[in-house]
Amino acid sequence: MLYRSAIGAIGGLCMAFASAQAFDQSKYPDWGGQWKRPRGVATQWDQTKHSGLAQEAPLTPEFQAKLEASIKDQETGGQGGDTHVSCLTNGMPRIMTATFPIAFVITPAVTYIHFEAFMPRRVYTDGREFPKDEEPGYQGYSIGKWLDTDGDGRYDTLEVETRNFKGPRTYENSGLPLHPDNESIIRERISLDRDNPDIMHNEITSIDHALTRPWTVTKNYRRTAGTQPVWREWICAENNSHIAVGKEDYFISADGYLMPVRKGQAPPDLRYFNQTRR
Repeated sequence: MLYRSAIGAIGGLCMAFASAQAFDQSKYPDWGGQWKRPRGVATQWDQTKHSGLAQEAPLTPEFQAKLEASIKDQETGGQGGDTHVSCLTNGMPRIMTATFPIAFVITPAVTYIHFEAFMPRRVYTDGREFPKDEEPGYQGYSIGKWLDTDGDGRYDTLEVETRNFKGPRTYENSGLPLHPDNESIIRERISLDRDNPDIMHNEITSIDHALTRPWTVTKNYRRTAGTQPVWREWICAENNSHIAVGKEDYFISADGYLMPVRKGQAPPDLRYFNQTRR
């Protein structure tokens, strides 16, 4: 039995080796290393504009009003529509802002996008169709296709379509909203700059019922110089001073007590606590 087990293990290793050999890395672009937002760019959705109303998002009147209400609430100390303050994941497409560094790991069947702050994202490139019974997620379900746009025999562009979302999701911390029906379709076209391989472009088009038309922005990322980039563990819940009680947002003070975020804010409903103590 031991002999047979050894033969089986050797066979498995040989199959894995053969599979690895079948992956011709020379056919794929070099997206290795660590990628960050351009220097001086914050976390706004369209990198060429300030966040909030300056984004000039093609929102329907209903969702334009939601954005304006979110900004007004933030101006008075609230959090508006930015659900990430309570550590709810950003979801797609906001995670591609690269608030923290990201990395790409390319295999023939899947391209993985790793984040310091979120679960890895999987872009399936094995020719599959969108599943009909997959559980929705904040990142959605991504299917990609590699393209050789210059005909040199090597892939240079990854086209991706992402569907099957749950929410709430926003584009940025202003609370710029996506529709709560979560029927968004997000399309990406990712490639390296033709003149500088340390710059990556991600053309992202959002098709969403909160918009009057498809909205396209281009995210740019820069590759970290040097061969040993620093990766850090980032956990949103650690030392997060924001807390939501019912429909209200509060802070935890430095000495550990609940405090208001705006002038005149009422305390939370304490109906389930013994309130005899003064």
